[in-house]
Amino acid sequence: MQAFVNFIQDFLDLGATVILPVAIFLLGLLFGQKPGKAFRSGLTIGVAFVGIFLVIDLLTLNLGPAAQGMVDRLGVELNVIDVGWPATSSIAWASVVAAFIIPLGLVVNVIMLVTKTTKTMNVDIWNYWHYTFMAAVVYAISGSIIQGLIAAVLFQIICLKVADWTQPMVSEFYELPGVSVATGSTISYAPFIYLVKLVQKIPGLKNLNADPDTIQKRFGVFGDSMVIGLLLGAAIGALAGYGVGEVINIGISMAAVMVLMPRMVKILMEGLMPISEKAREWLNKHFGDREIYIGLDAAVLLGHPSVIATALILTPITVLLAVILPGNAVLPFGDLATIPFVIAFVVGAARGNIIHSLIVGTIMIAFSLYMATDIAPIFTQMATEAEINLPEGSAMVSSIDQGGNLVNWILWKIFGIFN
Repeated sequence: MQAFVNFIQDFLDLGATVILPVAIFLLGLLFGQKPGKAFRSGLTIGVAFVGIFLVIDLLTLNLGPAAQGMVDRLGVELNVIDVGWPATSSIAWASVVAAFIIPLGLVVNVIMLVTKTTKTMNVDIWNYWHYTFMAAVVYAISGSIIQGLIAAVLFQIICLKVADWTQPMVSEFYELPGVSVATGSTISYAPFIYLVKLVQKIPGLKNLNADPDTIQKRFGVFGDSMVIGLLLGAAIGALAGYGVGEVINIGISMAAVMVLMPRMVKILMEGLMPISEKAREWLNKHFGDREIYIGLDAAVLLGHPSVIATALILTPITVLLAVILPGNAVLPFGDLATIPFVIAFVVGAARGNIIHSLIVGTIMIAFSLYMATDIAPIFTQMATEAEINLPEGSAMVSSIDQGGNLVNWILWKIFGIFN
């Protein structure tokens, strides 16, 4: 069993840049694409994800140290360190339930497609680690593999149903036809879409609009998404107490993120569209006129400038919230670069309105910090059992991505009632 778990871990360590192209290539063959075209589609998507994750790394390398600089300037001490999703995924795959998740997840998805309880064919196998973490949490509190697997299946079903619900927004606002998103760290905050709708009905607030197009029309060159990235990055550097050179450097890095991310998503769609068309033809032939969505990593949503702009502004807000919220013990760090994933659905629901997205995003982050604080003891226990080294000076660890994940937290509480 341990050998199988190690094999699964080694396979998943290859990341989305290897797993997704292989999955797309096999799907292309299944749907009747010629091997050459299927190979090109898979390779194009792999290249696009290499670019996407390079841009995300650019975010991570800049925002983490900047956040630490802000906290140091504020002179506060928080004893729960946000270790980020890489450490969290390692904790998940170290659990004894990990070996069952991928085959179980594939079976569940196929059953739901056949029974027409979902329209999403989730090829984002790499992100099954979210289901694994859910299973690992429940296993840690119950000692029951069965309960852990039930929790993982419930998490997956919720992800697929939310992916179906939000697909029209992904198609229309993000201009990704035939694509849905079932990533666990993104679907968790879909309920806050209703809060966006509430904000859009409040007198005064509903008339405030600051989407990229409006900003560019009003401010000219200073409203260009590249310039916005430069200004927001420089502001973050200044708040972190950086010198002039470092401020300029982080500003240019964030400008690069604003420019490069949309272009990477365009490359991704170049590879995805041919297989999407073949999938529709194949499904129509075998199952009648039926709509099926291809589930991809939420990284495809980061191509819209409103998502990155909102996330950059939320970075210092997140640090400030961590300091001023009574009862919070989490120091944001590792998962600051996942904020774009957290707020992607909210930005889409707000139609790119940065002001409305910031209002709701601030409330979301506050909830996330409290949930991450609450789950920190069990999170730390799991990290210790997985032999993850705790950061120096921390009493406990947690994460915004999964520790502060709404669906994860609710399921943990429900299973906690019986254990």
